[in-house]
Amino acid sequence: MPHAAPAPALPRSRRTCGLLLCLLTLATAGSALAQTGASDPLGRRCWQSYTAERTALDLREPVAVSFTNLRQGYAVRSPFWVDFGVRGMGVIPAGHQHARAGHHHILIDTPLPRDHRAQIPFSNTHKHFGKGQTGAELDLPPGKHTLRLLFADHEHRPYFVYSREITIEVVGRRTAAPLRIDPARFEESCAAWYQDQVSAPRSGEREVYIKNLRAEESVNSPFVLSLGVVGLGVAPAGQAVKDSGHFSVQINRGSASVQRLDLKDGRTEAVLDLPRGDYELEARFLDGQGQVLLKATPLRISVTRQDR
Repeated sequence: MPHAAPAPALPRSRRTCGLLLCLLTLATAGSALAQTGASDPLGRRCWQSYTAERTALDLREPVAVSFTNLRQGYAVRSPFWVDFGVRGMGVIPAGHQHARAGHHHILIDTPLPRDHRAQIPFSNTHKHFGKGQTGAELDLPPGKHTLRLLFADHEHRPYFVYSREITIEVVGRRTAAPLRIDPARFEESCAAWYQDQVSAPRSGEREVYIKNLRAEESVNSPFVLSLGVVGLGVAPAGQAVKDSGHFSVQINRGSASVQRLDLKDGRTEAVLDLPRGDYELEARFLDGQGQVLLKATPLRISVTRQDR
């Protein structure tokens, strides 16, 4: 029964700042705190400190599912976004049989089903994403909650590819006020800011995006590229599935095209191995015939080290 290996523990300074207190106080802190975003020096420094974690290769299991934006012990404001990751298989909406693809479910505050041959029930604790979604918005009450991903076939019967169960804490309602990073308490407040950033709901009705990278980010190669789409589902190319498509990534260096990845099998992750240098990554979402449905703004990144 393959499952995702546990994520490495974060250093103590990154785990919490008394995250319940930190999240609630940082949102309303006064002028002593610097307001941050991805383009702000403090925000960039904080975001980049987690880059290796977000892009690291994990080849311990050939087939696995995981939450690509959440980790054990995170504190979030609700509603919050959950990104699904799957390695070694593709995604396809429910009702469409495919030997190497399936769709995601989230188990909320509930254990794994005892009978893996039975269909996963529909309930508030068994969330189905049978349209081939790569992520979803959840709205849970304050307190601690357990989450686990479970991958299943066209009939909602588990492949028994499942993630480790994680516990998160909902610390309050999400407001428009952004969290802030305190330069005097950088590591503690960075942890709260980062957890709020990666769990922020998506704003677009239809969009394709790179989940785990932001513009002007520096990475080590090889690295994992995680892809997401909102408003459409994923399906392997050639499948007659309404409102679905597959991912493609165009990689450019300067004015030259370096590589193009077409994930025609419905995969949502890819491994890139690029020499040091500056690149533009453009995520696209294509229909079954290869026509562009959605196109993301090109993302500029730098490969600063190549690990062999």
